[in-house]
Amino acid sequence: MSLIQTISDVNNTFLSRRELTCDFPGLSGKLKTLEAVDMITKEFKLDGKVVIPMRLKTNVGMLKVTGTFYVYDDEGLAKKHINPTIISRLEKTKAKIAEAEKAATEEAAAEAPAEEAAAEAPAEEKTE
Repeated sequence: MSLIQTISDVNNTFLSRRELTCDFPGLSGKLKTLEAVDMITKEFKLDGKVVIPMRLKTNVGMLKVTGTFYVYDDEGLAKKHINPTIISRLEKTKAKIAEAEKAATEEAAAEAPAEEAAAEAPAEEKTE
């Protein structure tokens, strides 16, 4: 069973985009925009397309989030139609996530030699 309930799925040929409105039940306060984009991309098999989260709205008294997403085939067309502020916020968020992943991999790489050295030191003492 999917966590996503589709409210509307409209193909807007005038603006060359697909407009999705979906509910995410039980994810109020837990759902982030990029996680929602990943869920939408996997659910509707939108690999290779540009998914822009336009709005994530929590409903008062309910544990569901209603999201509106625009799906474009071309990134240039998306940048032309969408407010530049929204695009810059998405890029900034993606950059922060990439930086955090890079720091985590560097930290793990730094810990690995230290663990290997610690493992080798007791082994050397036993051989003596």
